Amino acid sequence: MAANGGTKAIVAALAANLTIAALKFVAFFLTASSSMLAEAIHSIADSGNQLLLLIGGKRARKEASAEHPFGYGRERYIYAFIVSIVLFSVGGLFALYEAWEKIQHPHAIEGDFWWVPLAVLMGAIVAESFSFRTAIIESNHVRGKQGWVSFVRTAKQPELPVILLEDLGALLGLMFALIGVGMTLITGNGIWDALGTAMIGFLLVAIAIVLAIETKSLLLGESATRNDVARISEAIEAGGTSRIIHLKTLHLGPEELLVAAKISVGAADTGRDIAAAIDEAEVRIRTAVPIAQVIYLEPDLHRDEKQDSGQRQAGAGPQDVLP
Repeated sequence: MAANGGTKAIVAALAANLTIAALKFVAFFLTASSSMLAEAIHSIADSGNQLLLLIGGKRARKEASAEHPFGYGRERYIYAFIVSIVLFSVGGLFALYEAWEKIQHPHAIEGDFWWVPLAVLMGAIVAESFSFRTAIIESNHVRGKQGWVSFVRTAKQPELPVILLEDLGALLGLMFALIGVGMTLITGNGIWDALGTAMIGFLLVAIAIVLAIETKSLLLGESATRNDVARISEAIEAGGTSRIIHLKTLHLGPEELLVAAKISVGAADTGRDIAAAIDEAEVRIRTAVPIAQVIYLEPDLHRDEKQDSGQRQAGAGPQDVLP
């Protein structure tokens, strides 16, 4: 559901941004407003980002190979990281450059089409609001009781946080542009248009930095959530015959989890007993946490049992060890 929901949010955002970008470019050509140009480039960057997320999602579904035995799930993280770079460079830095140019050479919005930027911005706010609403609805399917900040920081599916932040940034950017254009029309001073452009640039740079930090953490490899770790621990020890010596988890992709654990077994257990206990534990783990696709359980004696066994061996004579 998470993958489908993420795709639905991406497609909704892509359709909105392509339409809005075309209208913003028309408004820029008619009025030469720097805010409209910054917003048009912003929409183009967002559209490219959504295409990158769709490509990453498709590539992540490739079958595992000998060279990549754990599959390609992390492709989604790589493309999400590229999105942050595009948003920073194409969107944020371009807007800041355009703002600097207009601050040095401000000009008012003139001509018979002064109303076009206002109409485009108001329409864009409506369209982006629908896209943002779709992202919120799809995120709520997987967010649970988490707050929004916590969801963005801990979500293992990169698409939804990216779209959420992009849509939020788009709405705030449109408001900045509306203020800049509106004040320029009221005062006749083009500096307001330039300041609106600068605010858009700073906003996009800030969002790109947040995305880069969070996606970098996913690329390095994040463990399962605390709730999933707790469920895995309970599943391993539910049989009553094993205790966890140590447990490690790693996301191979948003919907694929690696579980590696060393578990205690009885000193008198046979190989058949140990194999059966491990098989049963794996079934319980996958039932508790379905995304736990790769499981490695290593049997070992608990420290106390090792010490007891060592003491028994140390005190045994040859007749106690040899048949």
